[in-house]
Amino acid sequence: MIGLFKQKNSSNILVLLVYGLLLKFNLFLHPAGPLRQPEDHFLYNWLIDYAVSLQIPRIIYAAFTFLLLYSQAILLNRIMNVHKLLPRHNYLPAMAYMLITSLFVEWNQFSAPLIINSFLIWIFYRLLSLPNSSRPGALIFNIGVTMGIVTLFYKPAIVLVLLVIFALFIMRPFRIQEWLINLLGITAPYYFLVIILYLSNHLDWKTVLPVVSLKLPGMPSYIYITISIILLVLPFMIGGYFVQNNLNKMFIQVRKSWSLLLLFLIISMLVLVVNGNSDRYVNWLLCAVPLATFHAACYFYPTNKIFPQVLHWLTFGYAVYLNYFVA
Repeated sequence: MIGLFKQKNSSNILVLLVYGLLLKFNLFLHPAGPLRQPEDHFLYNWLIDYAVSLQIPRIIYAAFTFLLLYSQAILLNRIMNVHKLLPRHNYLPAMAYMLITSLFVEWNQFSAPLIINSFLIWIFYRLLSLPNSSRPGALIFNIGVTMGIVTLFYKPAIVLVLLVIFALFIMRPFRIQEWLINLLGITAPYYFLVIILYLSNHLDWKTVLPVVSLKLPGMPSYIYITISIILLVLPFMIGGYFVQNNLNKMFIQVRKSWSLLLLFLIISMLVLVVNGNSDRYVNWLLCAVPLATFHAACYFYPTNKIFPQVLHWLTFGYAVYLNYFVA
């Protein structure tokens, strides 16, 4: 399977679809409704309230969840190939994303973190485009607006604003006007939301401003959670080792891209301690995008073909068992 996804073959898009269905078909066998949490923000609560009023069947949520995960995997894979983060075009990032999002049951439910992952992938793509942009001001403003929308879906996502701030340090020379443009973009969605709520006489600052608190995640209460964490961390460490060893063979822009990915992972891990919920691991989904890229490196770089194959099939078998027999 590793060898198949390692090839630049357009038919791998269909293979990935079958691969994802094998991992996640239990979504359709036992469909669940949308997941609601205290950390959900205004836009997500409004979206779910509206969907509930339409009495949408659970199977529709399951189908939309799978389509979101599949589209995110394809988009992330395209970004990796376009910006040449790996030496050759392949479909390993998409495979890794579909695989690791099967390691937690909550990651296969319709939720606010699932939705904003699509926005975060787009933001990551635009951040990589900053050094070569002919209109950086417009691009920075659009990135800020998208990040503002992300925070209106999920309160702890306010921490991800740091990603844009530090990314400007990495990808652009310091210009104060660009920072102000970015700040204007981030606050723009709140500005329009306040106007709409005020004119409709529904303005309540408690529903608009993201109130956050710090809370360390609880210790895993089930052995399955511990195994899933190990299967996330081990390939990441191996992939990081191979990326570090090959940095001297990469262009400067590719090195910056990997630095941005590591920054993405660090900041998304900070989200885990904001309004932490020890009973669920939904907010951990925000780490899936950067983790998938390092997992792809873990499967791509080893010259010994046996090791990545064994690691992949162990993870795949565990994910199938978790989703079909434990969930």
